[in-house]
Amino acid sequence: MKQQHFDTAVIGTGPGGEGAALKLSKSGQRVVVVESHDDVGGGCTHWGTIPSKALRHNVRRMMEFNTNPLFRDADGMKRLSYPRVLKFAEQVINKQVALRGSFYSRNDIPVIHGRASFVNDHSLEIRAADGKASRIHADRFVIATGSRPYRPDDVPFNHPRVFDSDQILSLDHTPRSITIYGAGVIGSEYASIFRGLGMKVDLIDSRERLLTFLDNEISDALSYHLRELGVLIRHGETYAKVEPHDDHVVLHTESGKRIRSDILLWANGRTGNTQEMGLEALGITPNSRGQLEVNDVYQTAQPHIYAVGDVIGYPSLASAAYDQGRFAATHLLNGSSDYRLAQDIPTGIYTIPEISSVGKTEQELTNAKVPYEVGHAFFKDLARAQIANQGVGMLKLLFHTETLEILGIHCFGDQAAEIVHIGQAIMAQPGDANSLLYFINTTFNYPTMAEAYRVAALNGYNRIN
Repeated sequence: MKQQHFDTAVIGTGPGGEGAALKLSKSGQRVVVVESHDDVGGGCTHWGTIPSKALRHNVRRMMEFNTNPLFRDADGMKRLSYPRVLKFAEQVINKQVALRGSFYSRNDIPVIHGRASFVNDHSLEIRAADGKASRIHADRFVIATGSRPYRPDDVPFNHPRVFDSDQILSLDHTPRSITIYGAGVIGSEYASIFRGLGMKVDLIDSRERLLTFLDNEISDALSYHLRELGVLIRHGETYAKVEPHDDHVVLHTESGKRIRSDILLWANGRTGNTQEMGLEALGITPNSRGQLEVNDVYQTAQPHIYAVGDVIGYPSLASAAYDQGRFAATHLLNGSSDYRLAQDIPTGIYTIPEISSVGKTEQELTNAKVPYEVGHAFFKDLARAQIANQGVGMLKLLFHTETLEILGIHCFGDQAAEIVHIGQAIMAQPGDANSLLYFINTTFNYPTMAEAYRVAALNGYNRIN
């Protein structure tokens, strides 16, 4: 079998693969990309970030309309079906596929569709959907194959009332009720979406609080407002079995509860896409969740084979994956990379209301015995939030009591994932430039949501003076 030769082969076209491929191509390398799906974009575009956020956007807008007295009195309540909002998400996906595909064509990067597996440490066999196989040879490789929903063997995912977070995008009706097992980021986001569509939602959490990696105050706020929406959160519960029927499904918990709903969404964990890639023969052994171990510059046990994105686990963010791809490519090209740039990554969680944070939490600072103080700005007091009828939420600044260095930024409410970047930019400044005084002495447009930084900074500064 004749093999084409490339400088680098990138496996996967999600954010990590795209970041690596474009960086390498623009640096003069001959690059090939392998994609198992029919279209480029990876899980981020087709099953994860893009569709769920597009769904959330339109459900949020409908909720805004229905809760604004001006519109409600004029036109009455509006209702959207799940298939209808899904149709809009599909339009966004198609636009993203066209855009991302153009990146490869403009940079002369061939895309080969099929499943890749290593024949040896420098060759890949690519098997297309029709069964035909081809081989390529490359000096180096970047694995960016992403992840898929974790599916326990005893959960009947072949039943029409049981879904994982990929399958839920094929739901063709609007159920009256849904049980969501798993209250991580995906489960919490979908709980917001489905409750916004008027469904009865049971959110099952095996832990004692939602999203334990968040600042406790933000986690508590999320729990409160999900309950305000009408989501029933059940903490400390684990499943015993899933019992599907023709017209409903029952989740049995270890505590003896029987939770009945029209459908079940399983949103409990992810698994790296490393199966049947021939990695073990190269000394690269995935862990129990299919994830690959890498060093600080994203090299696997084979130094010429890199891995980035969800396939290496935490933080499992599209934004982080893109940067990881670029940094891995930089190291591949130059033998060095400032990988530290990817360490302080903002978290964006698109619940209703949304959450975003960067830096340390109160728990982390307390445990590390760092002297800090807190500044709050509550959205209900901001003119822009009042105009937009978005009074739920707050901006929270954590800063060192002596140096005034910004240590953490936590935002809950409308546009949180946008607002956080202002503070992120200041946190990244060296030395005294990272200071609470920046927000106090800077003029912000009025009325804006960004003004929350000045309000929160003054609130915190007044606590120590």
